[in-house]
Amino acid sequence: MSDAKSTALARREREVMDILYRLGEAGAQEILDEMADPPTYSAVRALLTTMVEKNLIRHRKESRRYLYRPAVSEKSAKRSALKNLLATFFEGRPEKLVASLLDPGDQKLSREEIAKIRELIDQQKEP
Repeated sequence: MSDAKSTALARREREVMDILYRLGEAGAQEILDEMADPPTYSAVRALLTTMVEKNLIRHRKESRRYLYRPAVSEKSAKRSALKNLLATFFEGRPEKLVASLLDPGDQKLSREEIAKIRELIDQQKEP
């Protein structure tokens, strides 16, 4: 795959990406240490190799180990994930996503959360 933004990430891939966004750059052992319910070290190494092949992450060699970092910015990755979410569950329509968030039967937003959403919408109206 040549474009990391075109594919949804598997659970472990998302976990590695979250770790790398938080740390900036890390070796396989550091990534393993940060994982919830971690697999074996060999499994992490195999996952990292696959993620490099998918152009999700990049690596460089430092002494005897490889250091990994995200290949795309966190903002770009979030935008891609949101587009995928919209396309998959909300017919590509942001208003359906917001309506779902505001549905009191699904979840309860606090007054503060609703006010923040209104503020963000109002900011989009300004030129």
